[in-house]
Amino acid sequence: MSDYIIRAIAANDQIRAFAAVTTQTVETARQDHNTSPVATAALGRLLTAGAMMGVMMKGEKDILTLQIKADGPLKGITVTADSKGRVKGYVGNPNVCIPANSKGKLDVAKAVGKGFLNVIKDMGLKEPYSGQVSLQTGEIAEDLTYYFAASEQIPSAVGLGVLMNRDNTVRQAGGFIVQLMPFAEESTISRLEKNVQNISSVTTLLEEGHTPESLLHTVLEGFEVEIMEQTPAEFYCNCCKERVEKALMSIGRKELNEMIQEGKPIELNCHFCNTNYQFTVEELKEILRKCK
Repeated sequence: MSDYIIRAIAANDQIRAFAAVTTQTVETARQDHNTSPVATAALGRLLTAGAMMGVMMKGEKDILTLQIKADGPLKGITVTADSKGRVKGYVGNPNVCIPANSKGKLDVAKAVGKGFLNVIKDMGLKEPYSGQVSLQTGEIAEDLTYYFAASEQIPSAVGLGVLMNRDNTVRQAGGFIVQLMPFAEESTISRLEKNVQNISSVTTLLEEGHTPESLLHTVLEGFEVEIMEQTPAEFYCNCCKERVEKALMSIGRKELNEMIQEGKPIELNCHFCNTNYQFTVEELKEILRKCK
């Protein structure tokens, strides 16, 4: 099944909700970055959240960036997403390997550590919107729940999960974000709180065969749910040699001249998809000629 995100409303517009299956998206990220299981789980959770939060934005060119800056061995996570379900990201240390937690599960919280979550929304305005909160648990879903409440004043429930196979490939990945509108009635709020408390883990639900639609129907049991939109999700990086060439042009003639004088080809790496781009001395000379 291809990855996708759904957007829904429930309880006469008192609730808006998003759910996603991102198994292939997270597996592509794992392959590109050769991440360890715990790094895959952490990156996969933030990629899943980023994909859903990206489609919350409506502008064609809107870009969302999620950054976790923390003191754990993972050395931070960066994810960017657009409004079309396309997402990309990387971790500071893809090889991190730590013991399982007390429940025998991948210890994402310990890998992440203590620090901050930054949410940046570039919607083409003079200044991008930026919100920052302290990490509450490092489990990512709880941290995003806290971010929505503290920074955007939107009561939310966030569930994220990544399950690995024994060969360290991604078996399941997905999640949900359910949010209460300001005019939500007390009965709606209490019903939703009970539902969320009764939810088993996201990965358990995905293992049971749930789709984004049935995932939301489970979280929103007892409410009338209306699916509004379905968006494909994918790990997508828009880097190319031409974009890297423009970046080289921006560093200036002096630095380019120094590279040419060394007489060796150079290699530049895209952090987001781990693609390497090589430029020969002749190509560097051509780039220098294009510089004003």
